[in-house]
Amino acid sequence: MEYTINKLAKLAGVSSRTLRYYDEIGLLKPTRKSTTGYRIYGQKEVDLLQQIMFYRELEVPLDEIRAIISASDFNGLDALKSHRESLISKRNRLEQVIENVEKTIRAMKGDLVMSDSEKFEGFLKKMVKDNEESYGEEIREKYGEDELERANDRILKMSPEKYAALEGLTEELNETLRKAVEQGDPASRLAQRACELHKEWLSFHWDGYSKGAHMGLVQMYLEEPRFTAYYEGIAPGGAKFLWEAVRIYCS
Repeated sequence: MEYTINKLAKLAGVSSRTLRYYDEIGLLKPTRKSTTGYRIYGQKEVDLLQQIMFYRELEVPLDEIRAIISASDFNGLDALKSHRESLISKRNRLEQVIENVEKTIRAMKGDLVMSDSEKFEGFLKKMVKDNEESYGEEIREKYGEDELERANDRILKMSPEKYAALEGLTEELNETLRKAVEQGDPASRLAQRACELHKEWLSFHWDGYSKGAHMGLVQMYLEEPRFTAYYEGIAPGGAKFLWEAVRIYCS
């Protein structure tokens, strides 16, 4: 079956503008164009759009989606299996937060007493699961299973005060790094402040600190796409800039 752009947009619950944009960036091309110039989509494009929407649900950037689905070894069935696992993991994380919200509601109604640590338990578990899903494979390969487990255990044992401090520090670090990248000088006072904040941030996750380990970590940010993508989200070129700044900081 074939669809015009308007019919496919309505079927998928997206806008026609979105489909036109996907065409412009080479993410989803129509099968053909009609004699009057309308985009026409076939079954292959319908299935591909479904895959794209799965990736978007998992918050994968469009340029990364394009690279994935255009790869010569892309397999639709394998991709669906991967989507299922990721969505189940996402559902489990959300259920933990929902459970925490429900307990808080009951506590506010006076049905139960909720300790301060319980109020943050769901967030801490979510943080560990997010880190495990996003970066666990790379961290395990570089630092080993034991180091990852120790880092996770440190997070789960955080007090509400320490959790709040980590959240605030992360925001300050990211904002400082963003402004430093805009300045463009990794040796600047602002860039070196970002390095100090990054070192402080590491103290929440590591048992100890060394310059060599710090440099090794930011090197991994350059080499591993998921880490690179995180810092690119803060500022274009963020991972490379941080590596250059930390190199100066550690020297």
